[in-house]
Amino acid sequence: MEKINVVFWSMTGNTAAMAVAVGDGIKEAGKEAEVVPVSSANMEELKKATVFALGCPSMGAEVLEESEMEPFVEEVTGFVAGKTVALFGSYGWGDGQWMRDWVERMTAAGATVLNGEGLICHETPGDDDTEACKNLGKQLAGLA
Repeated sequence: MEKINVVFWSMTGNTAAMAVAVGDGIKEAGKEAEVVPVSSANMEELKKATVFALGCPSMGAEVLEESEMEPFVEEVTGFVAGKTVALFGSYGWGDGQWMRDWVERMTAAGATVLNGEGLICHETPGDDDTEACKNLGKQLAGLA
């Protein structure tokens, strides 16, 4: 069974909660999920994978976290062509521009972004957000 990686960075735990819910959806769909912080991600596994999920909250002026996630995403853009990627994250201000930029970046690198957009939630994920994350995981599992 192909393991589906869910790689995330989280400061307050909101994006981590989203990652766990995405992983739960993958498992509910009968696939194996590995939910890991970006610092523990296995780049070689991602290179071999056909599908995976990436999560990061909006930081600063609506950008990805700059010390760990940004360099990781930069490396991923080098091999993401032909893969399907689910993007997700939480935000506390702004209107989601960081996610639109991230989707555009992954698409420009040749990836298919699941649903054509990232899944975002404001602050702590509520029940509807958690369900949306599970559904994202189920969709991703259906492609693996």
